[in-house]
Amino acid sequence: MARVRALGRRGLVVAVVISLVLVAVVVLATRGTPQDDNPFAGRDLFVWSGSGAAAAAAGVDGADAEALADLAAVPTAVWLTPEAHGTGAVGAFVEDVLDEADDRVVVFVVYGIPDRDCVGGESAGGLEPAQYGAWLRQIHDALEGRVAVVLEPDALATVEECGDPDERYMLLRDSANLLRDRATVYLDAGHSAWVPAKDMAERLRRAGVEDVRGFSVNVANYQSDADELDYAERIREELPDARYVVDSGRNGAGATDDWCNPPGRVLGSRPAAVDDGSALDARLWIKPPGESDGRCHGGPEAGRFWLDQAVELAGGL
Repeated sequence: MARVRALGRRGLVVAVVISLVLVAVVVLATRGTPQDDNPFAGRDLFVWSGSGAAAAAAGVDGADAEALADLAAVPTAVWLTPEAHGTGAVGAFVEDVLDEADDRVVVFVVYGIPDRDCVGGESAGGLEPAQYGAWLRQIHDALEGRVAVVLEPDALATVEECGDPDERYMLLRDSANLLRDRATVYLDAGHSAWVPAKDMAERLRRAGVEDVRGFSVNVANYQSDADELDYAERIREELPDARYVVDSGRNGAGATDDWCNPPGRVLGSRPAAVDDGSALDARLWIKPPGESDGRCHGGPEAGRFWLDQAVELAGGL
């Protein structure tokens, strides 16, 4: 029975991949691709009115309200998870965000891959392969305008530990190919203290990074800009055409061995496009500061806005 179930799941994955590829082939035959240009250059970044910081600022008074309002005014990424916006709802949500954004650049984070966060466990979940394909197609169909997508944080860093590596590579590769006609895609590459650069470059290659803009580093982590820039450039020694973005939201105090709500953190460089001749496209706040990493150090579940941490971080604005 176990063998039969395994073959059934493999067949399901193949069907999902074929479906994603067929959609990608059709759209790429009729449209261009936004992978060639820095999507942030010459454009304002979008500040979403529905962020956790904005909601928290409306519910407190005094100095805390002012600090949170300042935090809410900084552009951060909008995360797409099946728990918050599942199949049947995610497309409408993406459309609403893009309507509000007008011509400002929106950064979406797609975070729903099967066997998600099997290592850390704080964000464990994700969709089954067939559901994942349908969910991604709804995201794709809703995308328009100047949009960047960070695809599946930690999925490559944990690919050897979470589920079937071949299945995950297939899903990432074909998801990237599906989204690339509607958005500038960055595959996530973990951070400098996790997977060696040469190994990560090979994982990125297997996931199809050479067909998209590039990769992201330090998403939801605390490594310093200097360490992440060095890491990204060492990855580029193997992938010289790849561009990248850095999550600088909470790395102002540099690295820590504790990845889950470590105390004493400081906000990093403000989000902005980079045009210095390097391969860095932008510094971004991909993980919104103030959102918990998980139930550690007194925090709420992962992704929930944590007022105490947010106020502490906002004190650095």
